[in-house]
Amino acid sequence: MRKVFFLALSLTVLAAFQRPKPAVAPKAVTMSKAALQNKIKGGWAGQVIGCTFGGPTEFRYPGTMINDYQKIPWYDGYIKHTMINNPGLYDDLYMDLTFVDVFEKSGLDAPTDAHAKAYANAEYMLWHANQAGRYNILNGIKAPESGHWLNNPHADDIDFQIEADFSGLMAPGMPNTAAQLGDGIGHIMNYGDGWYGGVYVGAMYSLAFVSTDINYVVKEALKTIPAQSTFYQCIADVIKWHAKYPNDWKQTWFETQRKWSDEVGCPDGVHVPFNIDAKINAAYIVIGLLYGGGDFTKTMEISTRCGQDSDCNPSSAGGILGTMMGYDKIPAYWKMGLTEAEDIDFKYTTMSLNDVYQMGLKHALEVIRKNGGQVSGDNITIAVQTPKAVRLEQSFAGHFPIEKKTIHKELTDEYTVDFDGIGFVLMGHASAKSSAPGGPSNTSYVFNAELHVDGKLVETAKLPVSFIARRHELFWKYQLPKGKIRFV
Repeated sequence: MRKVFFLALSLTVLAAFQRPKPAVAPKAVTMSKAALQNKIKGGWAGQVIGCTFGGPTEFRYPGTMINDYQKIPWYDGYIKHTMINNPGLYDDLYMDLTFVDVFEKSGLDAPTDAHAKAYANAEYMLWHANQAGRYNILNGIKAPESGHWLNNPHADDIDFQIEADFSGLMAPGMPNTAAQLGDGIGHIMNYGDGWYGGVYVGAMYSLAFVSTDINYVVKEALKTIPAQSTFYQCIADVIKWHAKYPNDWKQTWFETQRKWSDEVGCPDGVHVPFNIDAKINAAYIVIGLLYGGGDFTKTMEISTRCGQDSDCNPSSAGGILGTMMGYDKIPAYWKMGLTEAEDIDFKYTTMSLNDVYQMGLKHALEVIRKNGGQVSGDNITIAVQTPKAVRLEQSFAGHFPIEKKTIHKELTDEYTVDFDGIGFVLMGHASAKSSAPGGPSNTSYVFNAELHVDGKLVETAKLPVSFIARRHELFWKYQLPKGKIRFV
């Protein structure tokens, strides 16, 4: 009797101290075509919902959260109203669709140049990394050099991060394939952390097809990012702080601000609260997903209330969670009036949500077949991939902003500046005066300007007056020799 008693006791103690096994995605996942379509619809619809919800607060809360007492509107018909009356809000959607359209017309192996040409020549207005990349493409600097930080002061900005949804939605359960689909496109306008933002978001979408555990998706997708990068370190910190403060998203927000809110690259964000850097806005996406815990409403609220790019961040979070839940399980409250908007073409496109739902399914099935999966009638088997880190690249290595001067000068001739440092960015824009009082300015005019550093001509640049074709900054130069420098 005694031996039996102790044997039972030891087994009980062993069971009490066993740790739960971490969630692991299966090597293959089978679902119906209807289930796959439902998830793709959920991904695209979730983006539209998040973008619409966060639109009124976009960059109105830089460096601060949006407190609970500040109400954010949501009502039946809001989506349709916004799509008709404020279509420019959906830049992260119609930018996505530019690349989807190229895949549709030129196939999954469409060259990067085709994507670059389509976006550079589109009619929509762009800013930051997108506009800098557009200018480079239009002036003969091809990808990936068009997105490289030496040619693009906005290389670490959020741009590809908000446009990479297509890559994960095209590659269900295949995060490495998602990264490959977005590699060339992401380097049209970004590099380093700016590219990693898109890789990470794409991987979360991809894994959301094959897991219902949001913690798993957030952590597993991070394996696609090199651990040496600052992007990885920022998101790893958010995951760590979530574990430490599991019931207090605001504490994690404060910790994120304290450590990661300094802007190094984007000239607009240097020494001011404004921050369009990819990693900190990705941190807000992750805060929304982790503290939302699979609840769509909490996820929308938290990812929006983190501030900064507060339409794009809930759009990404809503798209990822919408993929995981599927369209049918997105709460009816958030789909109020969505049906009325699903046939409206996004501005600058000939595509509506209903078009994208069907196109998305078509592309996903092609990618599944191409990467070891099977499509047999209504049954689909996905060959699930284990995430692998993409290559390491880091922008602005060794460069930190030490001074920001306001010039407030209209340049009509030569201008000279002396400074002590290893790089500079000269912000400004080219504009033409009206040809007559009250008359239109000549927006087709292009200025020619020269940059001399320490007496040597280093660049001749075209400065278009057109907003769409403009050079986002007038001049910049990095990796200069240490010491006092003069540029003219």
